[in-house]
Amino acid sequence: MAESDTSRRKRVLRTPSETVREKADKVRDLAAQPKKRGKIRSFFAWLFTPLKVFGWIAHRPPLKQVGHGLRWFFSLRLFRLLAFLLGLRYLRDSWQELKLVTWPSAKLSRQLTTAVVIFAVIFGGLIYVADLGLNKLFKEVVIK
Repeated sequence: MAESDTSRRKRVLRTPSETVREKADKVRDLAAQPKKRGKIRSFFAWLFTPLKVFGWIAHRPPLKQVGHGLRWFFSLRLFRLLAFLLGLRYLRDSWQELKLVTWPSAKLSRQLTTAVVIFAVIFGGLIYVADLGLNKLFKEVVIK
């Protein structure tokens, strides 16, 4: 009776793995949460506090009108054309797209890199052997 109890295996319930959409949703939810600041980030936040105060002051008259004037000036067609020619919109859109990418883990990156290197070495060896064989065949058949 004791043997039959020990020979039984416990059932382990496995949860289904996350889909790509679920992972992306989780990343977006984590990005929406306020981040905890480390000591260095807290220091720089303190260091740039005067600039934040200036931003607060900049939204008060008369600097508010200056900001609106600058916004109008840089929205002119000439500057929009210049931004288009320099590709600034493309760079901005590319950066936003890169933020949405779900990057692989470091372990998976190492595994995939190792697989590519091994494949390249094996394929290079096969090409080398084929080259030696064709070279020998060419020398014996064509030259003689």
